Amino acid sequence: MKNAHQLKGGDLFAFTVFLAIATRRSFRGAATELDITPSAVSHSVKALEQRLGIRLFNRTTRSVSLTEAGERLAAKLRPAVSAIEEAMREVDDLRQVPSGTVRINASEGAIRMILRPILARFLRTYPQIHLEIVSDGRLSNIVAEGFDAGIRLAEAVPQDMVAVPLIDSVRFAAVASPAYLAARGRPASPQDLHSHDCIRFRFESGAIYNWEFERHGSVEKINVAGPLTLTDQPLMVDAAIDGIGIAFVPDHLVTDALRDGRLERVLEDWCPPFPGLCLYYPGHRHVSVGLRALIAMIKAGRSSSRPIP
Repeated sequence: MKNAHQLKGGDLFAFTVFLAIATRRSFRGAATELDITPSAVSHSVKALEQRLGIRLFNRTTRSVSLTEAGERLAAKLRPAVSAIEEAMREVDDLRQVPSGTVRINASEGAIRMILRPILARFLRTYPQIHLEIVSDGRLSNIVAEGFDAGIRLAEAVPQDMVAVPLIDSVRFAAVASPAYLAARGRPASPQDLHSHDCIRFRFESGAIYNWEFERHGSVEKINVAGPLTLTDQPLMVDAAIDGIGIAFVPDHLVTDALRDGRLERVLEDWCPPFPGLCLYYPGHRHVSVGLRALIAMIKAGRSSSRPIP
């Protein structure tokens, strides 16, 4: 007698769809991730539920959540599907020409600094690779969300990841326009920022960034206030140039504005360098030939362009 739960053709697709919905808590989000139609997602889930004889999702017009059965199935399927994908990647690496999709999760600043300078050359060199880059300020779990690697500040890389240093150190700069400083004066210490208009940064998580300063071993974290809060650092630079207030941003974003005098540094001796950017990936996962090629080109580009700060 045949096993009622013997795998059939199309099961891997159904499990992949199921896990995409379970991760994103969205049928439409899963359809976008898998590049299929929402109706195909719904049909796949309906067929899987009918076959198993149990509901896997609680669905309303506003939310999607897993049932207890769905939670149990997802917990069992994730490592199994991950192992299958890993096996496929290893076989794919036997090709002479790198191919397939490489998914990278990174902050906007990391994308601009690390990936943008090499994108065109990488895609010309490896035309069979599809590179998917997601700008994300939430410090996402790259394993749970299906990314091959992430790029973050070294201090934000989870301890169970393999980290590849890309930039030894980075530095933040507190900057303001000459007109603002002429009208409001220059802060002499981080505490003076409480009497200034500051341009605040909000993470995608909703948290407001507290500005961090250090000098001679003394650390100051300031919850600044001001008339403007943004989620985009280049817009913070523009706002500072327009005289709205003081911005605190990675210094590579203000190089040109400092050079031509549109901005000036303040509290410079309170802004030391700190550990820089790393590309990181799970240590237990096979590193695809496509990801290895990307890492090699990034490192070659960094070493040939300018000295690492």
